[in-house]
Amino acid sequence: MNLSYCDRIAAIIKEELPKDEFGLIAKTGPINMDLHPTKGYFLSTKKTMSVTDRNGKSYMITVEEV
Repeated sequence: MNLSYCDRIAAIIKEELPKDEFGLIAKTGPINMDLHPTKGYFLSTKKTMSVTDRNGKSYMITVEEV
């Protein structure tokens, strides 16, 4: 069995993006898990988070096994 590192990769991105030396990143949102919409169980190891740049434009970052 091979381990998936989606959790750790998403955490590194969330920790490091605000440290951007050019000050491009204004805000990072929470790390969201891929859960069943009503029952809440895990559907996959996919993680997503929103990021907003200093101009107010939003982006969605996805970490997903392929």
